[in-house]
Amino acid sequence: MKNINKLICGLGVAVLGLATFTSCEEETHPTSFATVDQMAQSSSATEALLSAVPASLNRVWNTDAHFSWGYGSLMKIREVMTGDYACVESDYDQYSAWEQCFYIGKNYLSTQFVWNYYWSMVLTTNNLINGIDASKATSEQLGYLGVGYAERASMYLDMARMYEFLPNEKYPDGKNENGKVVTNLTVPIVKAGMSEDSARVNPRATREQMAEFILGDLDKAEQYIGNLTDTRAKTLPNLACVYGLKARCYMWLEDYAQAKVYARKAIDASGLTPMTQAQALNPTTGFNTADPWMWASTLTAENATVQTSIINWASWMSNETQWGYASVGPQSMISKSLYDRISDTDWRKLEWKAPDDSPLASQVPFLNSTYKQLIPTYGSIKFRPGSGNDADGTVGNVVSYPLMRVEEMYLIEAEAAAHQDVAEGKKLIENFMKNYRDAKYVCKANSKDALVDEIVFQKRVELWGEGQTFFDIKRLNYSVTRGYAGTNFYPLCRFNTNGRPAWMNFVIVRTEENNNAAVNGWNNPDPSDKYTPVQ
Repeated sequence: MKNINKLICGLGVAVLGLATFTSCEEETHPTSFATVDQMAQSSSATEALLSAVPASLNRVWNTDAHFSWGYGSLMKIREVMTGDYACVESDYDQYSAWEQCFYIGKNYLSTQFVWNYYWSMVLTTNNLINGIDASKATSEQLGYLGVGYAERASMYLDMARMYEFLPNEKYPDGKNENGKVVTNLTVPIVKAGMSEDSARVNPRATREQMAEFILGDLDKAEQYIGNLTDTRAKTLPNLACVYGLKARCYMWLEDYAQAKVYARKAIDASGLTPMTQAQALNPTTGFNTADPWMWASTLTAENATVQTSIINWASWMSNETQWGYASVGPQSMISKSLYDRISDTDWRKLEWKAPDDSPLASQVPFLNSTYKQLIPTYGSIKFRPGSGNDADGTVGNVVSYPLMRVEEMYLIEAEAAAHQDVAEGKKLIENFMKNYRDAKYVCKANSKDALVDEIVFQKRVELWGEGQTFFDIKRLNYSVTRGYAGTNFYPLCRFNTNGRPAWMNFVIVRTEENNNAAVNGWNNPDPSDKYTPVQ
C-alpha cells in the first residue's frame, strides 16, 4: 500500500495499564487499497486472498496499545459505550476512554484504532474482490467472491451505524462545530480498484447512498456465496449469514417489513436452533466454540493475538482466566439494573455471578470454585477460556467468539413484527422465550413502544458482550442510565443521558481529514467531556 500523505499528529502513546490515549500516530492512509498492479506483484492465489479475510479480524494493530487486538476489541468498545456492560475500575483498564467519554475526538489513538482497523479490513475484502474476475472464475472462486462481498458489506454496515450522525441532546440540530449539517452522513465508500485521486476527494456517503452500496454487495453475495464449499468451521459466512446481514441492514434503515422477511430467511437457511442451557453454561465449551453459531471468529494457537498471551479475546472477556487482563482488575460485569430485570426463572441469568443472598448464588456454574470469590458480583462467566483451561493461556486463549447467532434473528424477527403488528410481535417473543429461555415467561407489554422495549431488553440480555446492543440503542434513541442507587458502574462513567448519547456518533480520525479533502470540515462533533458523572 502506498503512503498517500504522512502526518505526525503528536508523540502520544498508550501506556500499559492506562487508557489516556494522548494523540494519534501516523499510519498508512486508512482508505488506501491494493491496486491490480500491486496484486500482480504478490501471491495471486485466491485461496490466500480468502484466508486473509477471517485472519484480518484477529490482527494486533499496535503492540503498545493493548486494546487494539482486532474485531473482538471493536465489539467490546461498543459494549462499554452502552449502559449494559460495566467494568471494575482498574489501572489496567484500557477502555476507560470509551467508558468515560474522553479522548475520543479526532486527535487520539483510540479514535485512530477504530477507524484504521475497519479500513484495514475493508482493504482485505477489496483485495479479494479485486483479485477475482467473475467471468473467468471457477465455481469455488465465485464462492470466494461471495465471501468478499458479504464481509465487505458487514464492515460497511458496522461503520455506517457507528459513524452516522444522528441528532442527540448535545447536538440536537444535527450540525458539527463548523456549522455543517452532518445528519445521516456515514463514511466514504472505497471500492476495489478505486483510484488514489478519487480516494483523496471522497465525501461521506449519505444513509441512502450507503444503504444502496451495502445492499448491492449483499445481493452479489447472495448470488455467489452458494458456490462456496469451504466454510472453514463457520469462520466464513454462508447464505444464512448474508440473509442475517440483510436483516441487520433493514433494521438500521427501519424497513421493518423487509427486516422480518430476511430474519426468517436467515433462521430457515441456518438450520440452527437457539443454544440450550447446557451448551451456553458448559464450563468447558460455553461460548468458546463455533458449533452452535451462524458465524464466528476463531483463534488458533498460531494466531499472533494468542501468542501475545494477554492481547486477545479471552484475556479481556473471560473473567475466569488467571493470566489475562480481566484477572488483574478490569473484570466485565452486566449492569445491575439489567441483571435485576431478568427473571430468576430465565436460565440466562446464570451467565453472571449472583449476589450472595440471591437464590441463584449456588446455581451459577463457575469453572473453578477456588477462584469464584475473585469475580465481582454481576461478573460475567459467559465467555469461557478455551477448553475450560483457566490456568494456561496457550490453551485458554484458543477460542471462538460469535459474529452472528440465530438467536439474534429470532429477536430481529420479533421486534420487526412488533413495529407492524403488536399481536404478532408479542406472539413471537413469547414463543422464543418460552421455548428456549424461560418456560414461565409472560409478556405483559400491550402497546407497540412497550413491546419493542421488552423485545430489545431480551435481545440485550441474549447478546450481552457481543457488540450488538449499541446499534439498537442508537437506532431507537434510547437513553443510557448508569447513575442510580446501587449502580455497579464506577464513579467516572456514571452518565445518564436523555435519549441516545452524543458519544454514539463516532468521530473520524484527523489523518482522514488531512488525506481526504471532502471529509475535512464535515466530521462529527467531538463528544469528549460533554457529560458530567452523576454523583
